[in-house]
Amino acid sequence: MKKKELLIIIPTYNEEKNIGGVLTQLEQMECSEVADILVINDASTDATNWVVKEMQYPLVSQLYNMGYGCALQTGYKYAVRRGYKYVIQMDGDGQHDVCNIPVIYRKLKEADEEGNVPDIVLGARFRKDSADFPVSLPKRMVYALFRWLIRIITGERISDPTTGLQGLSRKAFLFYSKYNKFDDKYPDANMLILMLLVKFRVVEVPAVMHSRTAGKSMHSGLKPFWYMLRVIYSMMIILIQVKLLKMDVEVGLKSADKI
Repeated sequence: MKKKELLIIIPTYNEEKNIGGVLTQLEQMECSEVADILVINDASTDATNWVVKEMQYPLVSQLYNMGYGCALQTGYKYAVRRGYKYVIQMDGDGQHDVCNIPVIYRKLKEADEEGNVPDIVLGARFRKDSADFPVSLPKRMVYALFRWLIRIITGERISDPTTGLQGLSRKAFLFYSKYNKFDDKYPDANMLILMLLVKFRVVEVPAVMHSRTAGKSMHSGLKPFWYMLRVIYSMMIILIQVKLLKMDVEVGLKSADKI
């Protein structure tokens, strides 16, 4: 059997009502023909673990709830060790439509006029050619703030700075897999700023997404306020590291073997 070059990673926490539907949709899209699928269970307290096992999908279960970013990094490390060339990450709550997978996969391998392929492909909700996605006023304000910060810090325009639907080249997820290179809690606009500053290539494609229908979002209650402060604090640390201390400057221009 030919080894697959693409790994789809799905971080989950208490998604027993959603994860089965996500995996079923991936089956219907016949994604398993071109990609392997890995679910990372971040110490869920519900039956998420058993739903995935019953459907016989590869599963990594963390002993303690370590956060969304840590679950993603576990997937990156798995991809590095298993020799995958590409990773596509999607959430286990059903918001990321599986129709986005082939679009992102194709874009990861599509060279520009200079022959360069992307390092990161973002599935964006807020492009003019994206499907409609309802967002509350507080969230729209946070997204606008993050877009503005990315613009003034990096000079790049990113329409959806908090999307969790992303495709990564091996160079990108190898970088993320290393110690102290990835936010263990809220890897969002802060990570995009880091990758843009150190010269990784980031592009967007329009995405189809849906509102959550079951379960509880990790941004419920007062968590969005803490999330915003945490991400902005992380941005400031990244600026100090890259601009003042010159850490990882232009690492994105090097080959993956030298990272």
